[in-house]
Amino acid sequence: MPSPVIQQQDRAQILDILRGIAVLGICIANYPMFSLYIFQSPDVLLTMPTATLDKGVAFFHFAFIDGKFYSLFALLFGIGFSIILMRCQQAGKNGLYIFYRRIFILILFGLAHLLLLWEGDILMLYGLIGLLLPLFRSVSDRNLLIIVVCLILSPILIDLIKVLTDNKINAGRLLQGAAIAADDARGITPQNFGTWVLDHPAYSDLLSFNQSGILWRFQMLLDNNRIPKVLGMFLLGLYAGRKMMYAKLDENAALLKKVCRWGYLIGLPLSIAHAWLELNGKKLPHAAGMLNTITYALSVVPLSLAYVASICLFFIKNPGNKFLNLFAAPGRMALSNYILQTILGIIIFYGIGFGLGAKTGAIYVILIALAVYFFEMIWSHLWLKYFRYGPLEWIWRMFTYGKYLPIKK
Repeated sequence: MPSPVIQQQDRAQILDILRGIAVLGICIANYPMFSLYIFQSPDVLLTMPTATLDKGVAFFHFAFIDGKFYSLFALLFGIGFSIILMRCQQAGKNGLYIFYRRIFILILFGLAHLLLLWEGDILMLYGLIGLLLPLFRSVSDRNLLIIVVCLILSPILIDLIKVLTDNKINAGRLLQGAAIAADDARGITPQNFGTWVLDHPAYSDLLSFNQSGILWRFQMLLDNNRIPKVLGMFLLGLYAGRKMMYAKLDENAALLKKVCRWGYLIGLPLSIAHAWLELNGKKLPHAAGMLNTITYALSVVPLSLAYVASICLFFIKNPGNKFLNLFAAPGRMALSNYILQTILGIIIFYGIGFGLGAKTGAIYVILIALAVYFFEMIWSHLWLKYFRYGPLEWIWRMFTYGKYLPIKK
């Protein structure tokens, strides 16, 4: 049976819109880290004039933002992989060769982002995990969904092992000693961690901080079981891409309504419970910390998928909606905007820039994140008025296909 023909419009404005919304969510999720807010002690947080409001913002963050948008981004990554394979198959090209070149360039972008700007990068992680995707391209739809469920729920088993072994079996501990040693060599301590990049404003200091931070970053990714979660969402995206759901929204309206209904019914109460536990509950390896793991594992993906389904249903009912289409341009430039968020975050909050970190309450951090995204929305629309691709997307595409591509319209 011949492969379905994928037209340019099937690339799907809805995919660009979803990607643009994911970039917004990631900006809101990341800026509490850029602002150093989450690294301040409870005593420091209580001295901030917005302390009362900030508690509500923190609850909102864990209930409705935390994990939901990187999950959406990972879902879109899997869909993108399926599109690459189908397009290359139609053109008679080696889809895996194109895919691996694309992944390799993404890993290089992530490595540069990690070393030169911010240790909280996700691009390298996505690239490394993405290398595994071709292993699943021939797996049946049914088995693919079974694997997805197992991967997404696997943190429950992994964290149970941590509890039963009193944290002795914990992959994240492998990097912890190296991270502490790297901090010691730079004079970074638990007491000054939250202000170190303020007190050391030179770019060379930032590079040094990142070298240490990379170890903590991957320690955290292992400790939080991020790898199986991301791979699970990649594979769910691969499944959705196979079915070309993004190009057949009308045909899948009934399914979208079910996802929306069950996603909110399951995801909302469990996300609220997770937010309460995150702020008030016990942490692993305490046995009660398993409640946090369970509520997170059972809430993030359902609520993230409910967000996706809601947006898709609104898109079906309101074709050409001007508000929704505002997100398409930043979505087409997701890579450029993701890196730009880092640059602006460093300028706004670190000592190398305006130095607003460690003294800005959570409510203001969210408002700054929204302002940054609004700026990105404006510049994305202006840029794409004259150019075919975002600046980093253009570079990525040229290295992927190994040829010069005109960027001007």
